Amino acid sequence: MIGAWYRKGAGALQHKSHDCRTLNASTARRHARWGLSVALVAFGAWGDEPEQPVLSPLPPQADLPQADLPQVSISAPEPRYVAPTRRDQIGRIWAPVLINGQGPFRLVLDTGASHSGVTARVAAALGIPLDQSPPVMLRGVTGSAEVPSIRVQSLTVGDLTLRPAILAIVIDALGGAEGILGTEGLEDKRIYIDFRHDLISIKRSHNERAPEDFVTIPVLRSRLGLPMFKAVVGGVAVKAILDTGGQATIGNWAMRNALMRHEHAGAQPEEIVGVTTDEQSGESYSTPPIEFGSVRIQGARVTYGDMRIFDHWKMTDEPVLLIGMDAIGLLDTVIIDYHRRELQIRMRKG
Repeated sequence: MIGAWYRKGAGALQHKSHDCRTLNASTARRHARWGLSVALVAFGAWGDEPEQPVLSPLPPQADLPQADLPQVSISAPEPRYVAPTRRDQIGRIWAPVLINGQGPFRLVLDTGASHSGVTARVAAALGIPLDQSPPVMLRGVTGSAEVPSIRVQSLTVGDLTLRPAILAIVIDALGGAEGILGTEGLEDKRIYIDFRHDLISIKRSHNERAPEDFVTIPVLRSRLGLPMFKAVVGGVAVKAILDTGGQATIGNWAMRNALMRHEHAGAQPEEIVGVTTDEQSGESYSTPPIEFGSVRIQGARVTYGDMRIFDHWKMTDEPVLLIGMDAIGLLDTVIIDYHRRELQIRMRKG
């Protein structure tokens, strides 16, 4: 479970291959947040701004045709749903969601959240009072709190339909979105995210292998349903979690302690404020390259702390890293295939 939090701090991304182009990190500062996560009764936290990563293209992985994936496409001067990370802004992934047949409402796709939530304004637009359903527990990065909830008859986006659904009421969502879209119901789905063309689709998985020029990252089994995979940071094996609801990247104390032999200076104290307004202290460091598959995040600045969410997830004894939109938004295309338990990634060219 995660949610909104802010901190001050972030990285550079490159593809590892014998002839890959090296990418340079930006030192721009940004306001970073973390998306919600609900375990039927739970949510999460957010953060302040990291320094940005940059990318390079990948070598072909297989000579397979691009699958025919229906997508939601919106033409606008600024991206309406899927926006890349740039020097002056952190990327986002919003989904157009119909609730009780009304909308679409723009909800943040949060792969760290088990359930969904909406703002009070959405509840008002739906004409649903906040006192008709029992409260639920909102669990954030830094703490937890009891919040109102609403019961809706249907929540639909692409091939995903929940009937009915209990939605927690959240105070805020990433970049002014109207709520959080969690992972409930995505067990057999394939999410296609194209940062270049402002496209997102959520379709039933047909067991497609990665298209040409994509890197495939196996996803580990997780009782929490998190897109978790093996990574290496400065020679230390870590469990990394793709968190599309978080703006910045954070690690637990176990990861920070394992890396201390590489750290000599440059630590910055950080106060992390969660969605529940609880505060926790952390330390921000420039981090050795984060490597997974043939992808490398280089020059990242990660905030480490004994965040409550790690304790709730029982992830305090081994190194764990939550990779946020500061890095994810540098990619060209991301496919999350929950049925195949794979991430399929194409790097941004240039």
